[in-house]
Amino acid sequence: MKRLALTALAVCALLPSVFGVTVDWCYHRPSCNHSTWPSIAPSHCNGVRQSPINIDTASAKPNSSLIPFTFQNYSNTSALKKILNTGRTVKVYFESGVRISGGDLSESYDSLQFHLHWGNGSSVPGSEHTVDGKSYPMELHIVNCKSSYEKNTTLAIADPSGLAALGFFIEVMPGNETGQPEAWRVLTSYLTNIKYGGDSVLMKPGISLDDLLVGVDRTKYYRYHGSLTTPNCNEAVVWTVFKDSIKVSKDLIDLFSTTVHVSNSSSPFMINTYRSVQAAQEVTTQPASRSSSSTTCYSLGLMVLSLALGKI
Repeated sequence: MKRLALTALAVCALLPSVFGVTVDWCYHRPSCNHSTWPSIAPSHCNGVRQSPINIDTASAKPNSSLIPFTFQNYSNTSALKKILNTGRTVKVYFESGVRISGGDLSESYDSLQFHLHWGNGSSVPGSEHTVDGKSYPMELHIVNCKSSYEKNTTLAIADPSGLAALGFFIEVMPGNETGQPEAWRVLTSYLTNIKYGGDSVLMKPGISLDDLLVGVDRTKYYRYHGSLTTPNCNEAVVWTVFKDSIKVSKDLIDLFSTTVHVSNSSSPFMINTYRSVQAAQEVTTQPASRSSSSTTCYSLGLMVLSLALGKI
């Protein structure tokens, strides 16, 4: 029994270093911002499969295996359990039973939480991934763990495909609307309850993940293999970055950089919570639809025929 207790203590002692808790990393201080991560967390942050990346759409290779996902309990309006100010981001945890499958993943994955990355208001970009060099005001990441690991993220981060992350760009909704979409108005209403680092609050039933992802065609996406975008930057992530963005009104986007603080009331507002793009990785996407190619060829054929007939 004594040996078992000592073993348990040893395992517990290792957990903080596995998740990077012992590393003093940050976004806003010169001593620990993302430019220093390869030296303060060298086990992975200076690896060769790092995230985020710039997605060069012209270089994305077609992959017919990238079929649609199945999203289980994403419509459940009671699935969002708790919202937390981590001191580095805003994170929302899910109830059990939220899951994804399909999408050329090797098995089903349990959805654990989502968190956000942003710049400084809607006018200063803060997305982690970029597309053809374009940044977006915000990016939402849904983190998923192989279901066979039963939410054991220690096992997941040791597996090159143990985690699957879904990335969604967020940009300003056209027009001058405020407080839209409604689900995002509800979500951002919790920010005043988590102003300071470590603050958390339980969420009431009312909005679902589907509500927050409104307007996104989730059958169209980019795929690559990369890493966590925070220390220890474990190279254990199958990344899916969706092509369509979530449209949110300017006033709601601005709340993130004007409401939540890094720690206490005297600390700075949480801004520029993103890692810069890393070395390019191979990116795949769905092939162009045959119907559109056939239509183009048919149209060109008619044009050539009409020109030929005109010369007769």
